[in-house]
Parts: sequence; structure tokens; C-alpha cells
Amino acid sequence: MAFVDPLTAIVVSFCFLGVMIYKRVNLGITLNAAALLLALLALDLPEIGNVIVETTTSLPTISLVVATFGIMLLSLLYKETNVIDTLSESLSRIIKNSKLTVSLLPAVIGLLPVPGGALMSAPLVETETEKLGLKEDKKTYINLWFRHTIFPVYPVSQLLILTATLTGVTLASIILRQIPVVISMVIVGYLVSLWKTPKTKEKENVKASTGLELKRFGITFSPILTTIIAVVVFDIDVSIAAFIGVAVLLLIAKPNFKIFMKPLKGWAIWGITLATFGAFLLRNVAEAIGISQVFGSLVANGNVDVIFLVIIIPSFLSAITGSPSGGIAISVSILTGIVSFTSKSASLLYISSYLGYVVAPTHLCLVLTAEYFKCSLGRLYKYLIPSLIASFATAILVYMLI
Repeated sequence: MAFVDPLTAIVVSFCFLGVMIYKRVNLGITLNAAALLLALLALDLPEIGNVIVETTTSLPTISLVVATFGIMLLSLLYKETNVIDTLSESLSRIIKNSKLTVSLLPAVIGLLPVPGGALMSAPLVETETEKLGLKEDKKTYINLWFRHTIFPVYPVSQLLILTATLTGVTLASIILRQIPVVISMVIVGYLVSLWKTPKTKEKENVKASTGLELKRFGITFSPILTTIIAVVVFDIDVSIAAFIGVAVLLLIAKPNFKIFMKPLKGWAIWGITLATFGAFLLRNVAEAIGISQVFGSLVANGNVDVIFLVIIIPSFLSAITGSPSGGIAISVSILTGIVSFTSKSASLLYISSYLGYVVAPTHLCLVLTAEYFKCSLGRLYKYLIPSLIASFATAILVYMLI
């Protein structure tokens, strides 16, 4: 027997969610705990059991949970085997223009979605930006902003896959709509941080030939490239493609057993994998208690524009949780039934959640990058806010015109 009505259950559960986030409890634990609390308050025990069984045995859930685990394993092994260092160094030596180098390095390393991973590119970005004579605020902005330009069109992004799966919209249709946004983000990033900056001379003291560096880059980038090709060209499920990438990396790096096991002994890989399951569990519990009907009536009574909700809810939730996946999971739970998801609305939901996360002070990459370059958040937001506005404007224009 349910203890309270659905609206009260939602309020209590989301307050609990907020407290857990404020206490910085792992997102995997937080999402699952909030989902179970919501279920205990608003559902009967047999209904709770049905929801848990349905979530656990659902093929989309299993696929995405396994994919998340595989992508995280690939990312962490790149770091543990130091292959990421070789990849970064070779790219830096191939490109002779420091402006292009500082734009590409964070984006390439951003293909590995490691929490706080902006620190991996920060030392290399620092070296190149010093050649350009840039101050700490622009160094921080470049490392943060360009790292996050690739994800809206990256086909093996956990966030994109989650969005497509939860909304029932094809991944390709979402990516196509977000190409203009990515172009806008790159242009804005260049204008804000690199425009009118004097070019540096060709890099000196690089003994290795360009051909050798291209070979090094090709080899070290091949695990990521193999994963992308498997998904895009051969239409292999990401849950399988990620482990193909892992296999290629193991062949290249040949790590010993201790190095291979190190990511599996840490909490990071398990926490993010658990968060993916929690996203599905929260959505399914919310659907079971009729959350869309609850919020649908509130929207109807308040004459609130649904598109306004698609923008505000995910951006706000991603900002306060410091997690776009958490923001999207909760937003879909709220909006399912109110919004009929198409490529247009799913893309706008994604971009709203993503941009809200990128500029939020709860964003780990933002905080760590600012700390690394000894830059105050106030100086950083001087560049981030105009960039956010321009990127959001592009997303809204795409929604309205295409």
C-alpha cells in the first residue's frame, strides 16, 4: 500500500535527492536511493518488485549499463597505461600551430569521458598557451570549453546514448541536429579566446619526424577510432564496440595484470555504471507512479509552455547535480507524457542539460581546471557566460527553423 499521494512522494524524494547531492554522495548511490524512496512512498510492494525486475531485465538497460562500463574501462586504461600521454604528445608535435593545438588537444582527450578529465589536457594546454602569451583566465577557458565541444556529436558518448535510449529517439537524428551547435561552440571559443592572438612560430627542438609522430598518433588513437567505426560504420551496439576498443588498447599497451585490474578496484567505474542503472530505475519508478500526469496537470493549469520546460528543467537539474546524465534522467522522468519526444525535443533536452552542466560550478572539470590554472570563477565566467548564450541561441534557432 502506498504511503502518500504521488505529488507528495515526488517532493519528498526530490528533496532527499537534493540533500544527497549537497552532501556529495556518489551519483550512482544517489539516483538508486532516490528511486527506491520514491517507489516505497508511492507504490505497493508488488509494484515495486515489478519495476525493479522490469528495469533489471530490460535489454536497453542492460545494453547501456554494459556500454557505460566498457567506455569507462577504456578511458581508465588509457590513463593507467599512459597511452593517453603518448597520444597527446604526438598530436602536439604534429600540429605546428599553437592555436590549433590548444583547440584540438582538449577535444581529443575529451573523447575519453573520465570525470575531471580536463586535468589530463591541462599541462599540455598550459605549455602551448604560454607560447601564445595568454593569461590564466583564457588558459582555463580554452581547456574547459574546447574539451566539451565534441560531446554533442560524439556517437559513443554515454550521455547521447542515454538521451536516445530514454527518449526513444535515434542517436543519429539527435547528432545531426547538434552539428550546428558544435560549429557555433567552436567558433565562439575561437573568437572569445584566440582571435587576434599572435601566431607562434613553428615549434622547435622536435627531433622526431612528422611521419613518425603520425604513426604514433594513429596507433594510440586506434582504440577510440575502432570503437567509433564499430558503432557508426558497422552498426555494432556500443556495449560490444566499447570492449572491441578495450581489446585494441590491450594489444597496443600490453599492460601487466596489476595495471589492468587497477580500474576495476577503484570506485569510479562502478559508481558511473551504477548511476546508469539508477537513471533507468528512477525513470521507470516515475512512470509507474504517473509523474507525467501529475506535472501535466500542473502545466495545464499554469499555462506553462512545454518547450520552456524542456529548456529550464534539464539545465537546472544538470547544474545543481553536476551531472548531465542525472539531469537528463530526472528530466525525462518528469516530462515523459507531457512531451512527445522527437529528434527536435530530444536534442533541445540534451543541449539544455549539457550546457547547463558545462558552465555549472558543480562541474568537476570546471572546478579542477580553474584550480589548476589558479583562476577565479569570476574571471572564468566572464568568458563562459557569453559563450553559453551564443551556443544556446544556436540550439534554439535550430529547434525553431529545422
